[in-house]
Amino acid sequence: MLQRCLDVLAPALTAPGAVVVDATLGLGGHSEALLRSFPEARLVAVDRDPSALRLAGERLAPFGERATLVHAVYDEIPQVLADLGIEQIQGALFDLGVSSMQLDEADRGFAYAQDAPLDMRMDQTTGISAAEVLNTYSHGDLARILKVYGEERFAGKIASVILREREREPFSNSARLVELVRNAIPAATRRTGGNPAKRTFQALRIEVNGELSVLERAIPGALDVLAVSGRIAVMSYHSLEDRLVKQFFAAGATATAPPGLPIVPEEHQPRLKLLTRGAEQATEQEIAENRRATPVRLRAAERIRASVSKG
Repeated sequence: MLQRCLDVLAPALTAPGAVVVDATLGLGGHSEALLRSFPEARLVAVDRDPSALRLAGERLAPFGERATLVHAVYDEIPQVLADLGIEQIQGALFDLGVSSMQLDEADRGFAYAQDAPLDMRMDQTTGISAAEVLNTYSHGDLARILKVYGEERFAGKIASVILREREREPFSNSARLVELVRNAIPAATRRTGGNPAKRTFQALRIEVNGELSVLERAIPGALDVLAVSGRIAVMSYHSLEDRLVKQFFAAGATATAPPGLPIVPEEHQPRLKLLTRGAEQATEQEIAENRRATPVRLRAAERIRASVSKG
């Protein structure tokens, strides 16, 4: 859906000096497309993964000073911009979830299809690993994250199996977890919906990286620094992310005045205009070219009102 994102952002990024933020740099594919599509724009890109920054830096080197790459989590974007002396941006692009590079590097532990150390940290220099979560969390906490973050129907049963098995031997690699989850889920359920471990792996990844709590801070932060007529596009890959984005965009696009007022004061007018009707999905052709695009949901909005100063 990259081209659709570029089309959505285009009206805000054609003027000289426009600043666009790539909140999830990854290997730099989106950043490269932004820089090529909008030759007058400056890019600020962030990523929490040092390996991604290094590889993307090599890819974007030909663009010189037009590209600024920063080691940061995307809820830190307002501070990153302040440190660079940038007060407002004209565009922002979020491509949430795990990057292709992280999925493809076996030793990161993100993919349930191959045996690997249970790490799952997007930034391996900080935080706890998935193995530590499995080996130290209580039954209640494990069941909660599996149910809430993985939307796993059998969260309690899987948590019980994890607690029993870690007493025999602490968890360290993914293949053992995949097998245990598979055996904990009824056979009738295993026959549909792909690998039964995918929901458990999603839940662990979200917990390890604090993805939803980061997103809850990141979207309002990006909207606060978005200039009037600036645009934001967000690609989500599971319902929890998409629901949060939908809520923030809907709130911004709704007047906050009490109902029934004959005239809505300026400070209560909507500050966003929605640019997508609901969430847009990848086309059949895009999915055929890249299976990982199957679950993507795109939402976009435009800033239409400046913040009203208080006092």
